[in-house]
Amino acid sequence: MATSRTLTSDDRQTIAERLKERIYVTFTSLTVVLALSSHAHDLTAGKAATTLLIAVGGTLLAVFVADFISHTVAHTALPTRSQLRHMVGVVANAIGVVIVPLILLGLAALDVMNIELALSVSSIVLVATLGLVGFLAVRRVQLGAWLKVALLAVEVILGLAVVGLELLAHG
Repeated sequence: MATSRTLTSDDRQTIAERLKERIYVTFTSLTVVLALSSHAHDLTAGKAATTLLIAVGGTLLAVFVADFISHTVAHTALPTRSQLRHMVGVVANAIGVVIVPLILLGLAALDVMNIELALSVSSIVLVATLGLVGFLAVRRVQLGAWLKVALLAVEVILGLAVVGLELLAHG
């Protein structure tokens, strides 16, 4: 039987940071995938995957730089090796969000599916990821079940709002 351990304040902080970055990268990925979808007829799967990787890589680099600078300002010192490793770990963890969309684009490159389908399924997967990440975020929170469901619903609704806004912006 597995024993559960009590989470420390540092554990909770790390979990919060990782969830925050996953949500941020998921929204970024969703926006990019939707923008790519509106131009799918002009794209190859390779170009779409490259665009997604560049956008997510740029976002993760921006997050890392922001963390580095904010730490330096707040603590009036550069991060220690351990703190730097922690920052890199939090950022690197978020890259997992694009694995399924990249696999789908790989399948499109192999002509298993067309790029439009790969991007559409990627959008669905990313919205579902928001729901899953939200579920993981609230499952242990000391709130009533209806508040947990409400929090999850708000997150998924916001994800769908991103889809709607992107579709509106790109016709």
